[in-house]
Amino acid sequence: MEVIKVSARSRSTAVAGAIAGVIREHGYAEVQAIGASAVNQAIKATAIARGYLQEDRIAIACIPVFTEVDIHGLERTAVKIVVWRIEESSLPHQLVALLEAEKMVQEQKAAESAESETVEPAE
Repeated sequence: MEVIKVSARSRSTAVAGAIAGVIREHGYAEVQAIGASAVNQAIKATAIARGYLQEDRIAIACIPVFTEVDIHGLERTAVKIVVWRIEESSLPHQLVALLEAEKMVQEQKAAESAESETVEPAE
């Protein structure tokens, strides 16, 4: 399986789509970044991918690890984020409660947004 490589200029939503697609297909993905800005994009992409997968009732977990990579003959330290699919039943109850609260807030915001779109302006 190919490693998803992230740069500082990567669009986090595009990377998130790639992560979600690989997770759906293989249940496991590796995301690699070198440098603070690239790692930031990779972390944001992982969080966004969690949201994409949550819509399909797929839960993920991840762990960051350091790895050495060779770039044009130079050894560089990269951060690799290992992401894998997990069963929702294996999540700690505190995390389940947090995710449920997050979902309720998102649903409330969506309802408020829909309500504000249907309200006619006063004359």
